[in-house]
Amino acid sequence: MNNIDIQKFFALQEEFETANKLVRLGFGELQNINLDNDFYFLPFQLLSQGFERFMKAYICIGHFEKHKTLPSFQYLRRLGHDLEKLLNDIKENYYFDQYPPKQFQIDSEFLHDNIDLKELLFILSEFGKIARYYNFDFITDSTKIGINPKESWQKFENRINPINENLLKKLMNHDTNNEVYQKITNHIIITFEKFIASLSRQIIFNTLGLTGKQITASSFFDYGLMYEGEFGKTDYRGNTSTYKETPKSVHKRSFADELKRKHNPNYKWKEITKEEFQGDWPFYSDKIIIECRYKHWCIVSIDGYDYSLNGAAAGRYKLENPHDAGMAILGKGIGDFITMALKLH
Repeated sequence: MNNIDIQKFFALQEEFETANKLVRLGFGELQNINLDNDFYFLPFQLLSQGFERFMKAYICIGHFEKHKTLPSFQYLRRLGHDLEKLLNDIKENYYFDQYPPKQFQIDSEFLHDNIDLKELLFILSEFGKIARYYNFDFITDSTKIGINPKESWQKFENRINPINENLLKKLMNHDTNNEVYQKITNHIIITFEKFIASLSRQIIFNTLGLTGKQITASSFFDYGLMYEGEFGKTDYRGNTSTYKETPKSVHKRSFADELKRKHNPNYKWKEITKEEFQGDWPFYSDKIIIECRYKHWCIVSIDGYDYSLNGAAAGRYKLENPHDAGMAILGKGIGDFITMALKLH
């Protein structure tokens, strides 16, 4: 057939939209992982299903473009829940190095050679196939027990961020322990974003035909426009109920606040811009003001609002830190700004 049946067209579009929502929720739940929350099961469930649906839908439009017909039920069933098998089928049959050649080459090398992607997809694949019931399999002495997905994931985290004295200091410091988790999570999300972007580019640049572009216009189009330097900058937590239900405490600066800053000798402050900062700028805004009060409480002002830089200020003024408030990029530390603020006195 030359055109996809209209009902199947919309069903396929719905699958892409469902996959997109699952992936974004999974990324958000990964970003919620911290010292107080190690519930990995939820992001595992969301991402394993999201990636499976995305790749199966991708195969459908790839198969249609190549053979002018949709794949059979038996074709997709043979691939099962195995994310590695799905990706291999895509690379072998539905991935083409066309325009723009340089970017497609970069994408192709990433999909074929990136060891982090291979390991992460293996863990999620095993989770989706059997390992999600690991505890029950262990309890009942199953002969087909899978890997322990949480343990395997944490081994991966330890590999990309080995435990050393400096890391332990950060974990023991209330002001920096969450940054350790954010840095690890950011590395993982960058890997997955590149994975999704590499495949999405095949669609939005018409490599898989106009039909595929039409079907995915409302779901994965944005990923296909992500390039180096843009990965790892999205805060997905706003999609999660945990983040939505957590009260946010920020303070809009008043005229009285400005008077204190200018005239109270115990308030020391400094304006800093992204352009002048020597390091990895963590804030979404290009200009901030750091302030230290009474040599102890450190805050940062962004676009007329105050946020806590250190735990002391968070406790004293009941303020959110920039990461939790969505004003700083997860995975990029603010420790240098705490140090600079304390040195103002």
